[in-house]
Amino acid sequence: MGGSYMVGGGGGLSEAYPAMDGLIFGYDIGVSGGVTSMAPFLKKLFPSVYHKQSQDQSTNQYCKFDSQLLTLFTSSLYLAALVASFFASHVTKKLGRRISMIVGGVVFLIGAIINTAAVHVSMLIIGRILLGV
Repeated sequence: MGGSYMVGGGGGLSEAYPAMDGLIFGYDIGVSGGVTSMAPFLKKLFPSVYHKQSQDQSTNQYCKFDSQLLTLFTSSLYLAALVASFFASHVTKKLGRRISMIVGGVVFLIGAIINTAAVHVSMLIIGRILLGV
């Protein structure tokens, strides 16, 4: 009666990858939320939000950052991931899993480099879109 609990003997990697993907998205939510509340980040890339925040002395945190550009920065990764998920199975079917994973990793790396080197909001948004793909 001592059998394996794995179906198909896949080694569990096919289950671990989506779980790790969920962890990465959760990590990104935490990091982007923390970064968007840092004064140096806001002062350099979102000066209007920084000035509005520095003038607001209330303790109410609801809609404190009323900026569509800041919202676009935050949500661009998730929107890109949503759109990419509609095409992922077709691309994988055409190119194969290995090449799809390599291309996805390279696109993610390019997005990370763009975000690291960002000096303008457009670079941040483009980088986050590439991270989502």
